[in-house]
Amino acid sequence: MQTGSTERRFGVKIWVGAAIAALILISAGFLGWQYAVQGTGRSLTAGMKLGTDFKLVDHNGNPITQAAFEGKPTLVFFGFTRCPEVCPTTLYEMAGWFDALGDEGRELQAFFITVDPERDTPEIMKGYADAFTDRVTGITGDPDEIAKVIAAWYVYAAKIPTEDGDYTMDHTASVFLIDRNGEFKGTIAYGESADTAIAKLRRLAGASG
Repeated sequence: MQTGSTERRFGVKIWVGAAIAALILISAGFLGWQYAVQGTGRSLTAGMKLGTDFKLVDHNGNPITQAAFEGKPTLVFFGFTRCPEVCPTTLYEMAGWFDALGDEGRELQAFFITVDPERDTPEIMKGYADAFTDRVTGITGDPDEIAKVIAAWYVYAAKIPTEDGDYTMDHTASVFLIDRNGEFKGTIAYGESADTAIAKLRRLAGASG
């Protein structure tokens, strides 16, 4: 009887330990998902400089560099034109923010940087962005340069194979807010309320830097 009782207690301890380990793994997975989907705002410090020197092209085929993000309050979003939900929703919301701000947001500029440069040509980027608003400029170019920019902005982006032999992209969904001096000021998370987003943009537009 003593031996059986001890074995049962040992078995319970193993089961409890396994349950705790599973909870830890689930929590870690959730945090990883939260980082990828909701953005990197919690891991970045306001006032820090993001980005790196690069040579890419905008959706009109013109050369563009890191200097484009300085001098004006700026929104930067990473995504791709074949995105099923996050990207079209975000660009649609951006258009709404600009409309709501009116003259208050006239100095704001916005860039849509592809995480899928192999498929997103300047022509495709232009057609996609213009379908939502003329206030957003697409950026694409050499995949190695794009990868360098993604890393310098602490953005998550990963190619995910699909069952039909093609692929989609998983990526950070937040909009980055940059002041006139090119310094990071925060993010607008995917799904954030329009009122909160517009309030953030008013502060960004009104900041002297």
